[in-house]
Amino acid sequence: MPKAVGIVILSVVLWTSQIDCQEAILHIDNGTANKEYCLVYSQSWTSLSQTLENAEPYPLVNLTSTVLCDPSGVKPDAVQGKVPVVMRGECDFSQKVLVAQGLGAKALLIASNTSLITPSANESEYAKVYIPLALMRYRDFLDAQKVFGERMEVKLYAPPQTKIDPSIAVMLLISISTVALGGYWSGACERERLSNIAAGGGKGEPKADSGDLSLYSPLKVVIFVALMCGMLVLMYFFYNILVYVIIAIFCLASATALFSCLDAVLDKIGCGTMSFSIRNWSFSVRSLILAAVCISIAVIWGVYRNEDGWIWILQDLLGIAFCLNFMKTISLSNFKICVILLSLLLVYDVFFVFITPFFTKNGVSIMVQVALGPDASGEKTQGNMVEVPAEPQAPSEKLPVVMRVPRFAAWAQNLCGMQFSILGYGDIIVPGLLVAYCSRFDVWINSTKKIYFVSSCIAYLLGMGVTFAVMLLSGMGQPALLYLVPFTLITSCLVAVYRGEIKQFWAGTTYEVLDSSREPLLPEGRADCSVGGERC
Repeated sequence: MPKAVGIVILSVVLWTSQIDCQEAILHIDNGTANKEYCLVYSQSWTSLSQTLENAEPYPLVNLTSTVLCDPSGVKPDAVQGKVPVVMRGECDFSQKVLVAQGLGAKALLIASNTSLITPSANESEYAKVYIPLALMRYRDFLDAQKVFGERMEVKLYAPPQTKIDPSIAVMLLISISTVALGGYWSGACERERLSNIAAGGGKGEPKADSGDLSLYSPLKVVIFVALMCGMLVLMYFFYNILVYVIIAIFCLASATALFSCLDAVLDKIGCGTMSFSIRNWSFSVRSLILAAVCISIAVIWGVYRNEDGWIWILQDLLGIAFCLNFMKTISLSNFKICVILLSLLLVYDVFFVFITPFFTKNGVSIMVQVALGPDASGEKTQGNMVEVPAEPQAPSEKLPVVMRVPRFAAWAQNLCGMQFSILGYGDIIVPGLLVAYCSRFDVWINSTKKIYFVSSCIAYLLGMGVTFAVMLLSGMGQPALLYLVPFTLITSCLVAVYRGEIKQFWAGTTYEVLDSSREPLLPEGRADCSVGGERC
């Protein structure tokens, strides 16, 4: 019985995850060769077969010399039982398809020199049409003529697409792994710092690794968020200029971050270093090799950043290193600062995603337009409407501030352009700073089970799961912080309350404004138990 219920639930999920595909495939065959091209259609007219095997083959007839707004000049024998290709323009889609239908055509293809949009009409027109209608690129038709000549047999089909794409699982794995590794790294650096202090007789020493920059003042947090808001607005209005500045900064910062990550890994596995001196300057062979590798990767990304087919791998690699290094370098001094920062960034995220569309000219949120770029094709999609460029477009520069993973389910049929699932770096870094604080707090209380770190990681995973679930159900992108911030903050707070450590968790470490060195929250040598005798 439980297995049957599980199968039913899974079937319902998969059924409800099916989406009305607006992109189809034109399969052309002349008996010796075959090729496929992109089509854009609407199921509001007549649906297409979902598989090539079930699609009916029809002869293709070239009528691109006409727009087929009326039957004059077209012989019925030339169209009867065939699929005519006509040019777009001068009359509505409904008028063209009704004329073709009256002449006995089996389907109608409209060649376009402009962008391909989902063909639509008045609701009353759809019921009159019983043959498929689709748009194709005119350059694709010319290419087909060169390859196949005038004798072509075509099949139209639309493979089903699901909202639940494997890329979501990959994105979830990237995000949770980065947050967990970043938090663990921050805690390990804090443990090493405290060990160095203990070995030095308890005297504070400059921090080597754990938090090169600390946020301990609410005013600094407010200023930091205000600067982020200002930068986002500037990017919206001066995108074409500032995008190159951000790309250059990203290349430098990501190369440095990748060096830091790889250097830490080599230290962990005990890889030795050899050094040599030139004129009283000492150089590490390992550091030089690592620097060359990291700079090369960043330069390759910078040169080929618009190659959608494979460059996403390097961008994600550099992005993971950037997020890890940021979480290790920036530290929040206490839970109060965590609450202030994450709450302000939650408001920032929601405002720029949900509120700003009411003020922008095109009705697109500032956050989404800056993340995808003003020329991104994804911005031209409204509801079930799809728009595909008819001609090759010059690559538009995009900010390297997102993880990108291709939609694998659509990869094999991506004739209309590659589709990506994206996740902003902020959706990793912002909750990651709280996870890193929880990891350091575990060190301060000598928790061998890392209760705060583990619970915050689980909360982040659940928050990401809810984010993706809402995205799939609503069919639109979501500000992930809307779900991640409450999940992580509330979970961490509840753990602290349950263990009776909320005061210590809220206060964190003691900071001197002029001295960034911190003392352990609890005395050295404390047993592995919490306040009140509860064990970790």
